[in-house]
Amino acid sequence: MSTAGPPQGANAPLGGGDARATGERGGKTHAPRTRVQRRPVHGVLLLDKPLGLSSNQALQKAKWLLRAEKAGHTGTLDPLATGVLPLCFGAATKFSQIHLDADKTYETVVRLGVKTSTADAEGDVIQTRDVACTPGQVVEVLDGFMGPVTQVPPMHSALKKDGKPLYEYARQGETVEREARHVVIHDLDLLDMQLQGEAPFLRLRVRCSKGTYIRTLGEDIAEALGCGGHLSMLRRIETGPFDASQCITLDALEALDESERVSLLLPVQTLLVGHQRVTLDADDAGRFLSGVRRRGDWADIERVAVFGPAPSADEETLPSQAVLLGSAHTLSGELIPGRLLSPIEIQQILETSPELAS
Repeated sequence: MSTAGPPQGANAPLGGGDARATGERGGKTHAPRTRVQRRPVHGVLLLDKPLGLSSNQALQKAKWLLRAEKAGHTGTLDPLATGVLPLCFGAATKFSQIHLDADKTYETVVRLGVKTSTADAEGDVIQTRDVACTPGQVVEVLDGFMGPVTQVPPMHSALKKDGKPLYEYARQGETVEREARHVVIHDLDLLDMQLQGEAPFLRLRVRCSKGTYIRTLGEDIAEALGCGGHLSMLRRIETGPFDASQCITLDALEALDESERVSLLLPVQTLLVGHQRVTLDADDAGRFLSGVRRRGDWADIERVAVFGPAPSADEETLPSQAVLLGSAHTLSGELIPGRLLSPIEIQQILETSPELAS
């Protein structure tokens, strides 16, 4: 009996496929495939997404390698983009939205003089123009894109219109009206440039607000320079408090044994960096986990990480320590629950990875 390998593409079966009886097809004997036994896994894995995989494909392979029951990511990267992709497992998925809203930092290369249908190297060339701009003009144009800017989302994006991703309309040759969105470019640094030769380019570092389309930014910069262009490389190097130096590749993750993979998980509360910590006693902790507001002498705080004793903890087998209960905010002396861990999730974290609890 053989165990199925990890999914390799968008249509690969999750969890290694179904267990099936041996059968004949085309004269060959097919051995049955063993279903991977899923298990509760809680925490955050910082993945360096590889070139060519969608964010979901990368997520599914990591999920398979960890045998995790539940997983999600904190914002997509295009298949042609690489870099920081925080993956959330188990209870951590409850707080993934926080990092969808985080600022991001990218390094990118804008190929000047060649415009494509998708604004990146994956699309068809639809226009070529001479590059006649000067270094001074480049600096002036980049300065003009600093601060608040308005972008029209590209047709080749996952943004939905009437419940359907824009890229599906684009594949059918349709262009639909898209509402412009307001984003902020906090920093725009010129790292390198070449304005002559066969492949002129700009290499940029961009720190921006959530919702910024770097493909659109690169295309808009190239249009402002009068030559058009597209992204030939895109790498996310930071998202919120996480950076590329903390990440592991899928190949490196696959080379580890199972216990080593699990040891790479960061605690769920890693996603609550910047939240004020509040610790409750046992009585208040139990009521808070039931969704009941608690009263105290707290100032008004928008983002709170709440800790307390584990519910129904068996002191003989579980450590007595304050564990994450969930998120909240305080208003007029009340602690108001937000996203909460379940008692079962807390118990599982303590039993499998007690070092990730406090």
